[in-house]
Amino acid sequence: MSGGTRPRPVRMGVLGCADIAVRRMLPALASQPLVDLVAVASRSADRAEEAAVRFGCEATEGYERLLARPDIDAVYIPVPTALHAEWALRALEAGKHVLCEKPCTGTLREATEVVRAAREHGLLVMESFMFLHHAQHARVRELLRDGVIGELREITAVFGIPAPPRGAAGEGHALSCLLETGVYPVRAARLFAGDDLEVVGAALTVDRASGQDLSGSALLRSPSGVHARVGFGWDRFYRCAYELWGSEGRLTLERAFTTPDAHPPVLCWERQGSVRELTLEPDRQFVNTAGFFARTVAKGTGFDDYADDILRQAALVERIRAAASPDGRSGTCEQWRHTKTDIT
Repeated sequence: MSGGTRPRPVRMGVLGCADIAVRRMLPALASQPLVDLVAVASRSADRAEEAAVRFGCEATEGYERLLARPDIDAVYIPVPTALHAEWALRALEAGKHVLCEKPCTGTLREATEVVRAAREHGLLVMESFMFLHHAQHARVRELLRDGVIGELREITAVFGIPAPPRGAAGEGHALSCLLETGVYPVRAARLFAGDDLEVVGAALTVDRASGQDLSGSALLRSPSGVHARVGFGWDRFYRCAYELWGSEGRLTLERAFTTPDAHPPVLCWERQGSVRELTLEPDRQFVNTAGFFARTVAKGTGFDDYADDILRQAALVERIRAAASPDGRSGTCEQWRHTKTDIT
């Protein structure tokens, strides 16, 4: 491209009318100038038509039909977590770039399969951690680089909600809290402490009826000695936050991961007995994510970076599960893929 010419919008389709798609991503795709929202698919023709009318695109009955469309360059995948790998692989085999809801896969083995397929076909596969594209975290990193809290010593990141999302469970797919909410604080730990995190210890609380983890925590340590404590669960009061504790102060951010578009983030900065609150401008992390994905597709380079990121995240999550397991094994996707969630 030359002299600031805007690339052709990436033609996108959406596989499924999940709640996250209808509430957040479909509106973001429809309003992102770098994206041409072409079609939305559902197993129900009525649901597809309802979403299509609402967001100004075409309706397609069945995911396979959407993947067969030649007028689509890329797809967003919001199906239940247990089906992410299957449909990511099908989309890549169909020649489509993939933006997949987090976590991209349930196991490192599946992540390796998806990444291998993306590389074989020269396509982009990106894990949709929307919060990474909110400007508030870039501001936090700037403050860290400026030394406002001295040397970073410890990270605490938490994400908890009162109950699991019932939509996916209603479709017969069990829900792992580590995979559904825990991956957010784990990804935040990587954002600020870097990769190659060692799992010092971990614990999971498991529901006896379903065998699924309801909550958990982990202690991680970076090669430079920064500790990260992550906590997650859906049996507790809602919280979605992180704190960065340094040698000379600390930074705290609430509403860190699921930040509403209109919410003005407030950074709490404490240093040497004084407390400051920095109010930032609202930002639209879903719209930003869609634009970032589209620009990367248009650029046609750097795909390996996002594939590697999927592998690093999956490997760390698997190490956490292994550390929390009595026999030291991480378990398999099949242990949570085919059991029906029954919270007691």
